[in-house]
Amino acid sequence: MGLYYSLSVLIIIATGFYYVNARFLKLPSTIGIMVLAIVCSVCLVIIGRFEPVPLHDMNELVGRIDFTNLLMSGMLYFLLFAGAIQINLDDLKEEKMPIIIFSSISIIISTFVVGFLLYYVLAFLFPLIGIHFPVSPIYCFLFGAIISPTDPIAVLVILKKTTISKSLETKITGEALFNDGMAIILFTVIYSIAQGQEQLKDISFLSITWLLVKEAFGALIIGMILGYIGFLAIKKVNDYKFTVLVTLSAVMGAYMISQALGISGPLTMVSAGIIIGNESRKYSAQKRTDIDFVKNFWELIDEVLNTILFLLMGFELLLLPDLSKYWASGLAAILIVLIARYMSVRIPAFALKGDYSPKTIFILVWGGVRGGVSIALALSIGDVLHRGFIVSITYFVVVFSIIVQGLSLKKLVNRL
Repeated sequence: MGLYYSLSVLIIIATGFYYVNARFLKLPSTIGIMVLAIVCSVCLVIIGRFEPVPLHDMNELVGRIDFTNLLMSGMLYFLLFAGAIQINLDDLKEEKMPIIIFSSISIIISTFVVGFLLYYVLAFLFPLIGIHFPVSPIYCFLFGAIISPTDPIAVLVILKKTTISKSLETKITGEALFNDGMAIILFTVIYSIAQGQEQLKDISFLSITWLLVKEAFGALIIGMILGYIGFLAIKKVNDYKFTVLVTLSAVMGAYMISQALGISGPLTMVSAGIIIGNESRKYSAQKRTDIDFVKNFWELIDEVLNTILFLLMGFELLLLPDLSKYWASGLAAILIVLIARYMSVRIPAFALKGDYSPKTIFILVWGGVRGGVSIALALSIGDVLHRGFIVSITYFVVVFSIIVQGLSLKKLVNRL
């Protein structure tokens, strides 16, 4: 009953926040709910100094939910599928080279730039102003691996409210959907090194290459197979209720298979969703199947789950008691991540064909939003040295990214 009770209360709170946002704040629903959750968390912390009972009760409520497990082993699959079935495969093919480079090479560049800059700031600049955070370089690189991938959920939510060129939207969306594989490889390797020298025996060029092939390419192939199997089933039975069941089975089946084979579940889900979505649209144009019902169903799932996810991200503030200790590091991390994002986009752009004017680069940089995936990765690390530091500055960057970058992207695009 604990988890069910916690989710029930959170959904009721989300409904109330949705109402307040729709009536008064009038922000994009998910961002508005996250803002209200953060404000509510801050108020609870302040009240808790005088009357600890409300803060304790809310901490216990949020603490019952394993955010990492809930997102990475559940919600993420449904949210990725809901976004992937809307993607046009032809658009992805036109932008395949930028997507491949931005979702692989750019992640590597960003990880190491973030690591070097963060260590330099902490080791050399902060001591000049009397701030001392003696953090090992490997943990700076670990933070770089956590924060470098753009979040597909946050990106898809924000781009829905923004009018940009199809080419640019495809680049940003494609990168967010496919950068999971490289991000997990880097996170796994760096985290293994950070855990201790005894882990190094399992790390070699061959093992890393095999991990990349298995995680990324294996996931894409399995996802395509699942997608085509799902489409063939839809094609044989012209019934929208059955189509919904097939899509649900694809999501849950992809989760089970990816866990069993040790491949990237999110990439499996993305490729399955793209295949089912594109093939079903082609077929429905000929056979008049009620694909609109399925589309509306997944839009509803997407909206509900995003509402819960962004509410949880706001309330995660309650589980970070030391956040105030890291405000200077958090602000520095925000600037460092933006610099790294610029370098990870600008450097590969030299080798790519197409329009990469300063305005385009700036939109690609500002549109690289971080979200729940980074928080989940940060929370997934065990009780190691500097865990509180990494989780806290990750939260700073994610909140800034979603609220500041997310809310200003539309105005920025219109102005540029």
